[in-house]
Amino acid sequence: MIKFAIYGKGGIGKSTLSSNLSAAFVKKGLKVMQIGCDPKADSTSLLCPKEKVTSVLDLVRSSKPFTLEDMVKMSESGVYCVEAGGPVPGLGCAGRGIINALESLENKGAYDYYKPDVVIYDVLGDVVCGGFTMPMRKGFAEKVYIVTSGEKMSVYAAANIAMAIENFKKRDYAKLGGIILNCRGVENELENVETLVKDFDTNISAIIPRSPLFAEAEKQGKTIVDLFPESDVCEALLGLADKIIKDFEC
Repeated sequence: MIKFAIYGKGGIGKSTLSSNLSAAFVKKGLKVMQIGCDPKADSTSLLCPKEKVTSVLDLVRSSKPFTLEDMVKMSESGVYCVEAGGPVPGLGCAGRGIINALESLENKGAYDYYKPDVVIYDVLGDVVCGGFTMPMRKGFAEKVYIVTSGEKMSVYAAANIAMAIENFKKRDYAKLGGIILNCRGVENELENVETLVKDFDTNISAIIPRSPLFAEAEKQGKTIVDLFPESDVCEALLGLADKIIKDFEC
């Protein structure tokens, strides 16, 4: 089973990338589960645009018994979608939702029941402590891919996440799989990310071109992979899926 997490600065496009990656793996004939680890519970909104996935934390808060089918919703494209959820704004711990979601999935035997070939954890990456490190822990994601642009604050956040992964090595947490450059068209973008890659002795797993197709696909409630299969962006996403598959073969 391929299990990896996507981290990065808030607003950098993690959820859009994760959803498109899920669609790319499905195109390759693989069974995919995407787990949104963000209090906003919107990771899978592109995959399930018509009906929001009920978050695990909402199910837990209801104090009523719930099943795997209550937690996991299949998208039209065939992706198993899960949302961790979070507390009422201003109250409680956001990381608690992630812990509850992953523990509930494990306790109810989700991985054995659905038997996904690929599990993607889409994580709010500005904070890499407490519940936000849960997807990195042993038994969950085996690798972490960090999404960044060449913008200063995005690179700064990516460096902090990479440093945290480095520090967690002794705990047998997930390893850094690589950096995904989600282009924003800023000056010296590639050079800035190449410096980051060199500092952490890793690689650029993919360069996702800046494109208006993202906005158009989101407007139609579809992924670029499904809506624009002949585009250069789709080609880059399919190439990233291939790269991740190869990373797990090593």
